[in-house]
Amino acid sequence: MRQLMYEAQRALASPVRNPRMATVIGRLLGAAFLICFGTGLYSHFLQEPLDWMRFATRPEFLYQVTQGTHIIAGIACFPLLLAKLYIVFPDLFAYPPVRGFVHFLERASIALFVGASLVQITIGLLNTFQWYPWPFPFRQVHFALGWVLIGLLVIHIAVKLPVITRYWSKSSGSGSGSGSDSGDGSDSGDGDHLVDAVSADRAADAEAVRLWGTTRPGGLTGRLLDYIDATPRPSSRVSRRGFLTTVGVATTAVVALTAGQTFTPLNAVNLFAPRKKGVGQQGVPVNRTSEQAQVADAALASSWTLTLAVAGTERSFTRAELLALPQTEVRLPIACVEGWSQMATWRGVRLRDLADLMKADPETSFRLISLEERGSFSKTQMGREYVRDSLTLVALELNGETLDLEHGYPARMIAPGRPGVLQTKWLSRIEAIES
Repeated sequence: MRQLMYEAQRALASPVRNPRMATVIGRLLGAAFLICFGTGLYSHFLQEPLDWMRFATRPEFLYQVTQGTHIIAGIACFPLLLAKLYIVFPDLFAYPPVRGFVHFLERASIALFVGASLVQITIGLLNTFQWYPWPFPFRQVHFALGWVLIGLLVIHIAVKLPVITRYWSKSSGSGSGSGSDSGDGSDSGDGDHLVDAVSADRAADAEAVRLWGTTRPGGLTGRLLDYIDATPRPSSRVSRRGFLTTVGVATTAVVALTAGQTFTPLNAVNLFAPRKKGVGQQGVPVNRTSEQAQVADAALASSWTLTLAVAGTERSFTRAELLALPQTEVRLPIACVEGWSQMATWRGVRLRDLADLMKADPETSFRLISLEERGSFSKTQMGREYVRDSLTLVALELNGETLDLEHGYPARMIAPGRPGVLQTKWLSRIEAIES
């Protein structure tokens, strides 16, 4: 029992619990959050653009990279955030809890930041599995929390800037008063072994002072602490280098075992991602099925037509008439907001050819309408930069075969650099948006 109590006390005085280690892990975590925020903003405005926004259509795999990076950075936040919490854990229960306004601001920002971070990365992860066990709309809350987190991160950095500046470089030391890392699995110095705390003058041990104060409690509590501190010291303990190695291995593992859904070289070790390349109808994964969209009857009906409406003029095309128009074959990835992507060969009619056939103005944007009557993306907008791109197709075939119902038969949209939710399946109508 004494050994267990000693180990619990000693764990709080771990050599990794110092300002230098908190700075090292903190800057990695901060970088991951900034990457998530930047790529998340790009994805959000692709889906809900402001009127003046225009987006790049090259390289055609741009969204595949940005959204894949967004998901990977979000997954990496899990081990990094846990490592950061491990380092600062004793400080969360420091006494007195508030020592002034700046200290209050620091602790409040940390509490909100930790809570919001855990919610944000958790709901983001569950979104990749399309599981939503909560009553609020994911996209709106995820977007709002992103701004909240960045604001809290700025406040936290501002409050802790003197400490961050002091311990940013390795030459500044560990900040624990326990010496340096010897690299052999143990740390030189005895700063985290609290036998020194038994002495009357505890100020010699900075880490002990940080954790327990400068005086030994009296009475039963003091005798209990003396009893614990008198425990023989174990021969080995975890070093700072070992801690960083563990965090690095954990982060690399969670990334490598999921990133294969985005990046082909890692597909062989894709064990935990919800999608795997090449698995699905016609070798392409499927997110939303025809059953979920309730479109099977309308999509398979012999009366189906695709209607184009431009400046008050409408024209309907049967699938046979679309196949009779000049066909174009392109290689484009389908890249979804959940992080997975798949390169495929698409064949169909260029949208710009259809627009020219209807004598649409070159600056015209279009509204794409699906047979699906419900759903957040049953109607989407396509800016003129996509309409006029030579790779944007009303696709009729996929990987050399007639488009499968699950991939949008009888016709779907495919364009470079667009999220999968905007690559409208089961097309019914394309309308020019009046400026």
